[in-house]
Order: sequence, then C-alpha cells, then structure tokens
Amino acid sequence: MSETKTAPESGTSRHFVSQLIADDVAAARNGGAVVTRFPPEPNGYLHIGHAKAITIDFGMAKEFGGRCHLRMDDTNPAKESDEYVESIKTDVRWLGYDWGDNFYYSANLFEQMYAMAEELCRRGHAYVCELTQEQWKEYRGIPTLPGRASPFRDRTPEENLALLRRMRAGEFADGTLCLRAKIDMASPNIHFRDPVLYRIMRVAHYHTHDRWCIYPMYDFAHPIEDALEGITHSLCTLEFEVHRPLYDWVIDRMDEMGLLVVREGHKIRPIQREFARLSLTYTIMSKRLLLQLVQEKRVAGWDDPRMPTICGLRRRGYTPEAIREFCERIGVSKYNSETDVALLEYCLRDHLNKIAVRRMAVLDPVKVVIDNYPEGQEETFEAQNNPEDPNAGTHPVPFSRELYIERDDFMEVPAKKFFRLAPGQEVRLRYACLLTCTQVEKDDTGRITVIHGTYDPHSRGGHAPDGRKVKGTIHWVSVRHAQPVPVRLYDRLFTVPAPLADESKSFLDFLNPNALQTITGYVEPALAAAAPGERFQFERIGYFCADTRDSVPGAPVFNRTVTLRDSWSKVAAQ
Repeated sequence: MSETKTAPESGTSRHFVSQLIADDVAAARNGGAVVTRFPPEPNGYLHIGHAKAITIDFGMAKEFGGRCHLRMDDTNPAKESDEYVESIKTDVRWLGYDWGDNFYYSANLFEQMYAMAEELCRRGHAYVCELTQEQWKEYRGIPTLPGRASPFRDRTPEENLALLRRMRAGEFADGTLCLRAKIDMASPNIHFRDPVLYRIMRVAHYHTHDRWCIYPMYDFAHPIEDALEGITHSLCTLEFEVHRPLYDWVIDRMDEMGLLVVREGHKIRPIQREFARLSLTYTIMSKRLLLQLVQEKRVAGWDDPRMPTICGLRRRGYTPEAIREFCERIGVSKYNSETDVALLEYCLRDHLNKIAVRRMAVLDPVKVVIDNYPEGQEETFEAQNNPEDPNAGTHPVPFSRELYIERDDFMEVPAKKFFRLAPGQEVRLRYACLLTCTQVEKDDTGRITVIHGTYDPHSRGGHAPDGRKVKGTIHWVSVRHAQPVPVRLYDRLFTVPAPLADESKSFLDFLNPNALQTITGYVEPALAAAAPGERFQFERIGYFCADTRDSVPGAPVFNRTVTLRDSWSKVAAQ
C-alpha cells in the first residue's frame, strides 16, 4: 500500500496502539501497569524514522501514567560502539524525553540469557547444530513447503549442554556451531523453523570487551530483555510482526521457568504490538545506507545537515517541537504508507514562524545608490523582531545611501504583476522608506551592476505621506554596515521521491548535486553576533540557523533550515 500524506491535518484521535493499551489497562492486564521501552541498536545515529518510534514509546508511557525505558540492544558487537550510545542518549533527550533511572544495556543480561539457553537445552527446547549457514538455509526451506529437520536435532540434552558450554569456552571456530530452538520445521512462518538462538563470533564487545565469544540473536535476546525489565508493551514496527510467534515462544519458556517479573502480586508478561514504520519521500531510512554515505564521504558525517539523522536535523536548525508535531500529525497506523517530506517541512515552518527572530540578509546582491540621499549620512530604523510575538520588541537597523538588495527583486523590463523594483516603479524598502528606480549601470556583458534611484524623504518607515498605494516591499542591507558571512544553502538529499524504488539503479544515482551550495551573504549587523544554534528568519528568504559546529560568536556560518514555502512542488510537476 502506498499513500502519500501531503497536507497537515488538524486534531488528533486515539490511535489503535493507544486503544489496545487502554483495553489492557481496563482489563487489569499486568495489573494495569504500562511500561514501554525504546530499544535502538547502537550501530548508527538515530534518524527521523526513529523519532516516530520514540514519540510512540515515550508517548504511550506518559499517556497511561507509566514509564519508558531506554535500552541499548547491543547483541551484534561487530557494528556497535560507545559513540553511537552517547549520540542516542543526546538525541532522545533533545527530542524532549527522559528515561530517568531506566537506562539499560542488553549486554548486562548476557549471563542470564546464557543461563536460559542452558535451561532450554536441559528441557529439550534447544539443540546445538553443526549445519553451515548455507545448509541451514537449505534445510529451512520456503514458506509454502515444510523444511527438513537438522541431522543434529535429536541430540540428547546432555550432549547439547556439553557442546554449548564448549562453544562458550571458545573451543570452536566462528560460524561452525550454533544453538537453535527446537520448535516446528513445518511451520508456515519460516522464522519459527528452529531459529538460531546463539552464534559463535569472536568480536570484542564495546561494553563487555572480550568476555564473550558467543552472542545471542536479537530475536532471542529481545523478549528476554523485555521480560526481565518488566516491560508490559513491546511496541515495534510491522516488519517484526512475523517474529511475534517466536517472541511469545521465548516468553512462554520464561514463564515455565519462573523467570517473569512479579510486580505487586501480578506476573508481568510482555505483549508485542506492531505499527507501520515511517517512510518519507526524498529520504532513505536505512542506517546501513546512511553509514555508506558517511564512509564514502558523500556527506560530511552523520550530522551533515543534509542527512535525515536527528543530529543532522538539529544542526540544520530543526526544532524538537516541530518533529514531535510531525509525528503527531502522521499518526499511528497498521498499514505501511509514504509520507510527503513537505509535511515535515510544514510543521517546521509553522513552529519557526512563531519563534524565529526576523533579520534582513541579502544572498545575491546588487547595489542600489539612492542619489538624493545625502552622502555620508546614516540613520537607523526600528525593525520588528517577530510580528507573531507581540512581546518580541524591535531592534535598530542602520541605513545609508548605498544598499544591497536581492538581484531578483529588480527587473529592467518587468513582467506582468511584477511589483518589485523596476525603472520608474516605486517600492517600499522594508521599515525604511519608499524608493523609485531612475536608471541602471551595466558592465560589458550587459549585467546590471548598480541601480540608481530616489527616495521620498517624507516616507519614513515606508509610509506614503499622501496615502498612495505601493504594492511592492523588498528587504535590503546597508552596504556600509553589511557583514559578509558564509551561507550554506541546503536542499533535499535526493532528486526523486523514492530513491530505492528503481532496483536497476543505485540510490547513489539519485543524489542531488545541488543539495549544498555555499555562498557569501550580506547581513545586517545584528546577525554577526548570532550564537551557534540560534535560529532566524531571513526576511522574504527563509529560515536559517547559525551552524553549531563551525560558528563562533562574532563569526557565524549560517545553514538554510527551510525555505519560506515549498518550492519542490513546482519542480516535481515539471
């Protein structure tokens, strides 16, 4: 199913996950407690797709007066690191969520997981298998036909226990033996056909170091972690729906062994529920592919503002409020669909419009000389900090005889309904005065280099003294006071809505060559003091943020966060 959401929706209603939890609470399941968890694998930086999961996991806990744990599901040491752990903590906090004292590593439960593996061997629920990975896949078969039993499936509990202990002791080479659950080789669910529980892998773990040479599989470790933490609702995305029978199988075995948590007289049995993951146009959500972009230096790191990572969005100038609002608007569904990135940008504009301070900047300058303004004279005008906020106040903007304006705010031969500056045409200089173009200067190529004009001395603040109508208003920066600053014009990372849809091509073929352009902009003096991370609306241009990595007070580097309107809708229609 493919369904694109393109317009913001107003209002919210209880979604199906919320209703399921409400039903469980009403039925006093698990004593009516609600404990959720956000369990990322620390093998990369979180992205916008994780933000949806975070808002659901923490949001459900808050809605029902429970708590949400933050857990590192670190069962694959080949790809995990402390760097990723710290980045995950930072991102979750920045989004506005707090796990309190409930932070966990899966690795801290490896001993309990191994003890359970031994008990499964004793009870005849698991066996050590010597099939190679290729043979194992062959024996497992296809969903429409039963698989074949491993020739090692009927080993005695004593043999399996002895071999498992030798695996742990490091007596066997990587990949030679594995521990498998003994379930049902004829199950139509291929994940239920004697799945692997443990594999041999001599890789140092970032948290447990060289203590282990065998590691549990995610499908075995995850329900154990949930059960031992007392999780009541294990919320995950739809791709784990086919794994739910194995999840329940592990929980059943733990129940038989008396390993489930008892809280206030109630045995806590986790239940898994699935929801659709976020799919966003012009974006990829695979950590593996995002890592490829980083490793191949196609971007400048995980926090490159072109990346859909939370740290990249933060550096670009996104706000946590906008991301949370976006996640609220897209809702929670049982069906996979595609969301238009324009909705995310809408939520961002809507929030920045309320909070961003207004300043004037010119990114493609052409000089204007006001011939009837006294040479050497300068004055200041009061400019609004934010018209959306009545308490935001004003700030002074210097004005002089020579100004910069945007080149596309002038047309020598104006098109119909072009209300900006043109020969003989009057415009309002924002906050300052009324200006009429009288003539232009050009270079040898015919490019306009200077625009000459005259101003109305009686139009201070841009008000016509005789009440005449002036339709056009443009922004400006005084040449004498303009501060040159680097400005990075970021755009969407890919040129097509679905960069992974065409299997005959690589997603790299659709990288947008214009996703980053660096120019020199000219800004009013107040912007020179911008602090790293501070957000602004450059009037009539877009929203910008002082880069948190490369800016220093007095020498900002500005990143374009988002344009004032969605210009891609027109591009896509061409």
